[in-house]
Amino acid sequence: MAIRHAGPTATAPTPDDRPAPAPVGSLRSRFDLLRRHRRWLLPLLVAVLLAQMAAAMITTAVEQTPTIDEPVYVGTAQVYLEQRDLRHNPEHPPLGKLIIASGLAFTDVHLAPGFTGDQTALGRHVLYESGNDPWRVMLFARLPMIALTLLFGLVVFAFARDLVGAAGGVAALALYAFSPDVIAHGSLATLDVPAAGFLLTSAWLLWRARGRPFRYLPPAGLALGAALATRMNTLAAAPVLLLLAAWSFWSARRTPGPDRRGTPRLVAYAVLAAAGVALVAIAVVWSAYLAVDPRPPWTTPRNVPDIDGKRGLLTAWLPVPEPYRDGMRIQFGIEYSTKGGGFLFGRRYFGSLWYYLPAAVLVKTPLGMLALWAGGAVTLLTARRLRPAAPYLLLLPAVLMAVLLDGSRGFGVRYAVFLPMFLAVAAACVLIHRTRWAYGMTAALVVFVAVSSLRTFPYYLPYSNEAFGGTAKTHLHLHDSNVDWGQDLGRLAEHLRQRYPDERVWLGYKGSGVPSYYGIDARDPFKVKPEEVRGLLVVSNSAVAKAEPGGPLEALIESSRPIDEVGHSITIFRRD
Repeated sequence: MAIRHAGPTATAPTPDDRPAPAPVGSLRSRFDLLRRHRRWLLPLLVAVLLAQMAAAMITTAVEQTPTIDEPVYVGTAQVYLEQRDLRHNPEHPPLGKLIIASGLAFTDVHLAPGFTGDQTALGRHVLYESGNDPWRVMLFARLPMIALTLLFGLVVFAFARDLVGAAGGVAALALYAFSPDVIAHGSLATLDVPAAGFLLTSAWLLWRARGRPFRYLPPAGLALGAALATRMNTLAAAPVLLLLAAWSFWSARRTPGPDRRGTPRLVAYAVLAAAGVALVAIAVVWSAYLAVDPRPPWTTPRNVPDIDGKRGLLTAWLPVPEPYRDGMRIQFGIEYSTKGGGFLFGRRYFGSLWYYLPAAVLVKTPLGMLALWAGGAVTLLTARRLRPAAPYLLLLPAVLMAVLLDGSRGFGVRYAVFLPMFLAVAAACVLIHRTRWAYGMTAALVVFVAVSSLRTFPYYLPYSNEAFGGTAKTHLHLHDSNVDWGQDLGRLAEHLRQRYPDERVWLGYKGSGVPSYYGIDARDPFKVKPEEVRGLLVVSNSAVAKAEPGGPLEALIESSRPIDEVGHSITIFRRD
């Protein structure tokens, strides 16, 4: 073994040659102190970031009444527990609702016997008509999702640390932990955050498989299967992740050098590795359905549309349970429907706008986060050491966004909640440049994000950044789950009791809650003549945004004056 010499004049340093101790208080002494305490400082930083995120999510979960989608998932989860039946909410696979059910199992929630309604009526029945406490039910349904969201924060930290070290891991986790969208939707009993988190976990494990494929490819398949068993729209990610599985195996096993005689065999092994990941994922999907109802046969619901063309072939040939295929057909029918419409930058529109989701992301993402996302993406593509990680962090979000742009889901950035997860890791890559400028700029932007996020507490759902007027102005630009998803009915009840105890209230509420349960004694303004509507006109901001020109709601609003608001999602008007 060759011995490398320092040079003919190299000698061991004498005591006089050794560097003098750093003066107390100097920059170098501070860095030395940080290095000595790094063993406990890093876990402390991670714990503090996750603790503040947990506090924000739990506060939100406790204060918010059910959003529009939550009662359906909660009711379906309770049917899973009591009746082991898949008939409700077939458009979504069961895993996310099984996670919700894990929280409901610790409550005394129950279904009244003999219920035969649809899934919307089921959610209302469980929360308001069966003697259950909806506050307690919703909290226990949301807690498993909060715990899962915190665990995904550890994945964000670990992924970034693998790429650029501990400082990068902390920066990525800070961006994730202060993301208003992740906090908002991670505190709800919905499916968007768990599906996106499972995709991120799969991508991280595939990245690690470049070093040890047999250790990390099987759990990557489990994570991919969990995503597929949570939301249908994750199907678009499956080809990308399977391609990355093959690439990871190839990267782990290829031999550097010009000899390529073993290349065909290695390609075959890489394809087999990807196929193994696919089989594991499919097994997870089957297991999720069998965990709910192992009894055949499945009866196709009446609302399942016929899907033709390539999507029909995909649905027919996928090796998944029949309920999954019917769910895909329902989702395709919804996704490509042009009957709906949306609201963007003060304008109501019909059909779909391809640029709706990018515009909504621009409004609802903190400005410092947008800057770091851009810097991280450029660094991934230009820094030679990080370039191999670019497909794992940028390709999958790009494909998912392209699929979303082709659909008509103008309902909120929750469909793109994978962006603050993947791009938090990408943003940390700017720290590959180990300079004071890079560290200082990153720290400043992270602090900017944190301040912007903390300022909106506890109203994370309607958050928008400072360039668009902040949280109080979001309803002027967006609607639906971007700002008003029915979450503030409880806050409205308390607000009316404290400020307007003896006023007559007319309510135009858009949501799944039952106003009377929360003590709101309100009349319907659309069941009487406009001149009879006197007193307080309370309207959800999503209803205001979608008010038909010349329609009854627009006429009522134009002849009223706004005097108050609740949670930045409900406006109170005065009608004299």
